[in-house]
Amino acid sequence: MSPVAVPLAFITGATSGIGYATAHALARQGFRLVVCGRDAQRLESLRAELAVVTPVHALRFDLGDETEVRAAVASLPLVWQEVDVLVNSAGGAYDYGPVQDGNAADWDAMLASNVHGLLYVTHALLPQLPGRGRGHIVNVSSAAGKQAYANASVYCATKAAVESLSQSLRLDLLPLGVKVTNIAPGAVETGFSQVRFKGDAQRAAAVYEGFEPLQADDVADAIVYAVTRPAHVQIADLVIYPRAQAAVTTILRAMTSQ
Repeated sequence: MSPVAVPLAFITGATSGIGYATAHALARQGFRLVVCGRDAQRLESLRAELAVVTPVHALRFDLGDETEVRAAVASLPLVWQEVDVLVNSAGGAYDYGPVQDGNAADWDAMLASNVHGLLYVTHALLPQLPGRGRGHIVNVSSAAGKQAYANASVYCATKAAVESLSQSLRLDLLPLGVKVTNIAPGAVETGFSQVRFKGDAQRAAAVYEGFEPLQADDVADAIVYAVTRPAHVQIADLVIYPRAQAAVTTILRAMTSQ
């Protein structure tokens, strides 16, 4: 158990989207939290919101920079070092179009956040997870990591990497008693599309027109479910679609919540 007998969750990408929803959901479940992000103002705002519910510690760093990641983890006070649950939720898509029209800056940004960041944070925290038979890593992947689609080749490739990393981590960490859960959402209405379309709100909104997409809270609910199972139960891989979606590129846009 942690020094104060309350489980501790470490969440990347906590200032927006799925990470933000997960931080609030785990706080309601009684977890202490280390919340991570790059934007100091949003991070402090989140810390203040959560502090009325649960003890919380904020860490600001660029997860694509290994030096920053390791320095941030090393800076944790002793009481915040025994992590029970790591949620790797940071990531994003930074372009949309055929690969021949892509640019290396967008590719590098996706590799840094979706792949390198997950690796850097996981590796830095692993010494604090094994050996207790109750550590848990949750990687937020995407249905796009299981089924590629046009105009998103590098994004799909990074999420396929997360899928493979989740599988291999589960094998590597089995002798240490650390669970690994891969969560692969389909269409989720967050700030994801606004980032992808460089702030074009009209294009972003069009992605979710004609059907009811998932919300960040829906994915957070699944993460809470995975990390609160009995010790002998491991949720290995979970795909979550809205009701109107049957595959990555198959969405019935006439379907509403009725």
